[in-house]
Amino acid sequence: MNIQQMMKQAQQMQERLQKQMAELRAEATAGGGMVTVVVNGAKQLQSLKIDPEVVSKDDVEMLQDLIVAAVNDAQRKADEQMAQKMGGMLPGLR
Repeated sequence: MNIQQMMKQAQQMQERLQKQMAELRAEATAGGGMVTVVVNGAKQLQSLKIDPEVVSKDDVEMLQDLIVAAVNDAQRKADEQMAQKMGGMLPGLR
């Protein structure tokens, strides 16, 4: 196999990985479902839902904490799903 073939294979692998990352969805909730987020495999926030019951000008800090917790959990789940999909193809994702 020559270097051009290897480079072409590496590029194809990268394109497949980017497509999988864009298609992957990981959902997480916080506060018993009061905040729900969805991120993709690239850890980009796709959606954020907030139960109106948790919105209170007297407790903005709690809402902020719930959002952070849900986003962090969704990103962790996205990492786990990507690592599973890769099946050990990239050692850094194990």
